[in-house]
Amino acid sequence: MQFAELNGVTLHYQTIGAAKDKPLIVFINSLGTDFRIWRDVIVELAGNAAILTYDKRGHGLSSLGSPPYSMGDHVEDLIALLDYLAVKPAVLCGVSVGGMIAQGVYAKRPDLVASMILCDTGHKIGTKEMWDERIKKVTEDGIAVLAEPILERWFTADFRKSRTGELEGYRNMLTRQPAEGYAGTCVAIRDADFTQDAANIAVPALCVVGAEDGATPPALVEELAGLIPDAGFEVIGEAGHLPSIDQPKKLAGLIKGFLTANAAAQAEGDGGSLH
Repeated sequence: MQFAELNGVTLHYQTIGAAKDKPLIVFINSLGTDFRIWRDVIVELAGNAAILTYDKRGHGLSSLGSPPYSMGDHVEDLIALLDYLAVKPAVLCGVSVGGMIAQGVYAKRPDLVASMILCDTGHKIGTKEMWDERIKKVTEDGIAVLAEPILERWFTADFRKSRTGELEGYRNMLTRQPAEGYAGTCVAIRDADFTQDAANIAVPALCVVGAEDGATPPALVEELAGLIPDAGFEVIGEAGHLPSIDQPKKLAGLIKGFLTANAAAQAEGDGGSLH
């Protein structure tokens, strides 16, 4: 396992190499999960790109730090990790809050970003009242009491009915996250708004959403795509909030197509690559 001490926290991360001419994709996980949610997508992309995954603060094997957090805390952590690893401009692929972190990294350090894949996310997610209610519930009673409605937003009805073993595993992942880290990140999401920043994104961007996403529905993700100049928008059928889990082959296929198109466009323009 790989760990880095940055910004007063220890971040757990994983790197998977590829040929030097391949792009680097950074996968950024959602609220209440760790980087294992990307496993089946990474398997599909092996050899097509170098990979960096990590657990944001308060999640997985990374340190808790001092919650509650701002979105800036999460953004600065990823910036510090990218600088620590001395990577070239990367493709940021974030889901839910991970997509917001990606937007924040671009706003702060566009030199680190070659392109973005924004999955099941928005420029602003939810309302203050909604997040305050969830923060209060998690703080007082823990994550487990909210597990059922969260899983209903994460996964389609068919997934929950036919893939019960996996559902239980992801329930375990959710409920074993630190309640303070979960609630602390809820605060970060509540207070974040990238509506103005989205219009300034000047790298290729693809917005992707599961057709049955109950947390960030297609209309929200399409709205984000409309704010970003020339962004693509794709809906993945038979998928919920986490297409990397229920439709990894479809998501990986969209990512491959996005990388190929960008590499071809850049090669035609200046002979370069995504690096």
